[in-house]
Amino acid sequence: MGIITVIVFTQISLSAQELNDAINAYNQGVALIKAEDTQGAIAAMENCVTLCEQVGDTASDIKFKAIQQIPGLYYKRSYTLYSVDKNIPACIASSKTTMQVSEKYNATDTREKAQKLLIQAYSSLGTTFYNGNENEKAIAVFDSILAINPEHTKSIYNKALTYKKMNDQAKFGETIDLFITKIKVVGDTVQLAQANKLALDYYRNSGVKANQANKPADAINLLNSALKYGTDKDIYYQLANVYNKQKNYTNGVSNAQKGLEMETGTPEAKAKFYYELAVAQAGKGDVGNACESFKSANFAPFVEAVKAQRTNLKCK
Repeated sequence: MGIITVIVFTQISLSAQELNDAINAYNQGVALIKAEDTQGAIAAMENCVTLCEQVGDTASDIKFKAIQQIPGLYYKRSYTLYSVDKNIPACIASSKTTMQVSEKYNATDTREKAQKLLIQAYSSLGTTFYNGNENEKAIAVFDSILAINPEHTKSIYNKALTYKKMNDQAKFGETIDLFITKIKVVGDTVQLAQANKLALDYYRNSGVKANQANKPADAINLLNSALKYGTDKDIYYQLANVYNKQKNYTNGVSNAQKGLEMETGTPEAKAKFYYELAVAQAGKGDVGNACESFKSANFAPFVEAVKAQRTNLKCK
């Protein structure tokens, strides 16, 4: 009985010491929080939890208090890395750890905050890669955001911008169309207009370059793609020009007239549309209307060409 008694008293003494150590670890963590030593506070609080688990139920209260502190400390460290240290890669790694710790301790609010910070850090990194023309890396970062939140429309738009810079027509179209689809759902008319303009300008400009490079099939495809995102008088002008080069005068007339209807400016501004219209009309054998259209196109830089065309057609 004497031996058993000694063992019991020894166990009580050890348990009391371990509990005291756990309390000291917690108090140390509190002091380190006040001293703005976040990393030290994390270590102290995690040590407190470990000691409490060794003690058992009698340390449950102090363990609960320590657990309440830990996720927030991890988040504070992550936020400091982002906002103070400007160490984006370290913030990304720390935010991921914060999410894991928050899940472990059922800290839902902190996990959501850490996820938002992670996305913010990824966005900053992606922008850095984009501005530095490290386009493949930028795409990978924006994809990392979308793996976390597939509805993060800003990242979808940023991917479209990156593919535009890379002149990847297929992936640009796929990505901007996805963005437009999601924006229509939420009814954001401002962003919808911005996306449509981005796509229209991209395909129109690409179509102009294809036309200048004497690639009519590509030009027509690109210019028609542009029209999916809105109407534009210059697209119709370019289409008229391409179709006239192909001697497809019916489509030349149609597109020149559409562009002319949209041009509300001066007679000089309308001249280029009238010129393409006249070329198409002449090609179809409609000499009378062609002569009148050439007359309306008689402004710089078409003066010499108009004179030659009217002479050939024997216009009065």
